[in-house]
Amino acid sequence: MGAGQSGLATARAVRDRGLEPLVLEAGDRPVGSWPSYYDSLRLFSPARYSGFPGFLFGGDPDRYPARDEVVDHLARYAAHLGVEVRMGTRVSTVERAGSAFLVRTAEGEEVIGSAVIAATGSFANPVTPSLPGLEAFAGRVVHSAAYREPADFAGQRVVVVGGGNSAVQIAHELNEVARLTLATREPITFAAQRPAGRDLHFWFRVSGFDRLSPAWLRRLVRAPLVLDTGTYRDAVESGRLERRPMFARVEHGEVVWSDGSRESVDALVLATGYRPALAYLHALGALDEAGMPRHRGGISTTHPGLGYVGLELQRSFSSNTLRGVHRDADHVATAVVAHARSARPLARA
Repeated sequence: MGAGQSGLATARAVRDRGLEPLVLEAGDRPVGSWPSYYDSLRLFSPARYSGFPGFLFGGDPDRYPARDEVVDHLARYAAHLGVEVRMGTRVSTVERAGSAFLVRTAEGEEVIGSAVIAATGSFANPVTPSLPGLEAFAGRVVHSAAYREPADFAGQRVVVVGGGNSAVQIAHELNEVARLTLATREPITFAAQRPAGRDLHFWFRVSGFDRLSPAWLRRLVRAPLVLDTGTYRDAVESGRLERRPMFARVEHGEVVWSDGSRESVDALVLATGYRPALAYLHALGALDEAGMPRHRGGISTTHPGLGYVGLELQRSFSSNTLRGVHRDADHVATAVVAHARSARPLARA
C-alpha cells in the first residue's frame, strides 16, 4: 500500500523477485506525499545518492533536488516500472483470509493478496505534542504538514516548535517575514552538511554509518541532527534567529515561557514530527498499544506475509529516505515473496 518512494521501491523489489505487485494509492498520482510538503523543501541528500536503482536524477549530481523535482522523478519512475498502480484507492482495513490477506478499501473494493507490504509513510499522521492549554489557544495552530509558505504569516508573531531539520528550515524562512521564535526542548544539534568539502552522506556511506543497526544509532544519536552549511547555526548563534527553551504552557492567546514571562502570539507552527500512518492494520492486530508496528527489520512479528517499508530507523539511519529505502525494500520483499510463493495460487503481493 502506498505509491510514494517506499511503495515504488517495494514494487520494484517484488517484481524483480518474480511476483506481480499491485500498488494501492489513495492519491491521484504515484508520488506519495511529496506534493504536500512545504514549497521551499529540498532533499537533504545530493541527487547522486537520491535516485532509484537504474533510474537516477539527471543534471548536476551534487545539487539538492527541490520538492517538485522529486515529484516529477517519482512520477516518471512509476511509469518506468510498468507495474499496476491503482489510484484513488484508500485502504480502510486489512484482515486475514486463511493464509492470505483481504484488503478492504474506502471505495468498497475487496482485494485478496498472498502478502501485504505497508509502505504508506507517516505524513498522514502528524504528531501534535501534549502542550498545556493548547486546545484553548486563541491563535492559529498549524502543523508543519499543513505549512506551505512564509507569506501566510507575514507581519505576525509566530513561534515554531521543534528542533529538527524542518523546524529550523521553516523558522529560518519565516524569520524573514514574521517576528519569530524557535522553541526547542534541547539546544539544536547542528551537523556540517559538507565536511572536508564532501557531502555528509558521502561520509555516511564510506564510514559504514549508513548501515549501523537502529540499536546502535539510538545510542549514538540522542537528538535530531540539523544538516547545515553554516547558515542556520550562524543565524541562531548571532541571535538573528531567536531560539528559546520550550514554553511552559499556552493560555488563550499567549504563551508562557519557562521564565514566567508572557507574550501574545498569533500562530504556533508545530514541526513536531509524524508517526507511521497504519490505522488500517489495527483490526488485524499487527500494531502495539501506541499504534506502532510490531516488526523486526520491517518483517512483521505477528503475521507471516506482512511487511513494512519506509519506517524511521527500520534497519538503518537512511531507512525512510530516498537514499536508503531500496535496501529495506529488497530485504522485506525477499521475506514476503518467500511467503507468497508458499501461499500459491494467490501469488500476488
